[in-house]
Amino acid sequence: MNVNEKIRAREVRLIDSNGDQLGVKSRQEALEIAQTRNLDLVLVAPNAKPPVCRIMDYGKFRFEQQKKEKEARKKQKVINVKEVRLSPGIEDHDFNTKLRNARKFLEKGDKVKASIRFRGRAITHKELGQEVLEKMADECKDISTIETKPKMEGRSMFLLLAPINEK
Repeated sequence: MNVNEKIRAREVRLIDSNGDQLGVKSRQEALEIAQTRNLDLVLVAPNAKPPVCRIMDYGKFRFEQQKKEKEARKKQKVINVKEVRLSPGIEDHDFNTKLRNARKFLEKGDKVKASIRFRGRAITHKELGQEVLEKMADECKDISTIETKPKMEGRSMFLLLAPINEK
């Protein structure tokens, strides 16, 4: 933002610190009014004809803006995508361990990408990998929804699970 001497316009529409309009003034006159009140002249609408300036405490204004931005960042929820890698011939115990991890990620609020990498000739039996992914989705259906159905991408097949929002 342009403040005080950085304002280039010859004439400006001046707004008081209370929000009252003081009319169209020359830049120098507006600066003098601001300085007599120990405040800053801030350009708020540079594209207007004539440009609009406001008399305010610029330091306090910037502090309030930063505070608002900080509050907005606190309320944001960052969603991560965690990956759980499986194989087409995975045993029950290994599957349960991967399932436990996936459930933990979903409960924490992260999305889970369950992927199966087909190695060697295993790619000829894609249905085995699809069954494993469907079993994973079925076991997590109480706390998640399927965002993308199992699909092939190169030599791997993956499925994306998203946590259910409790709102």
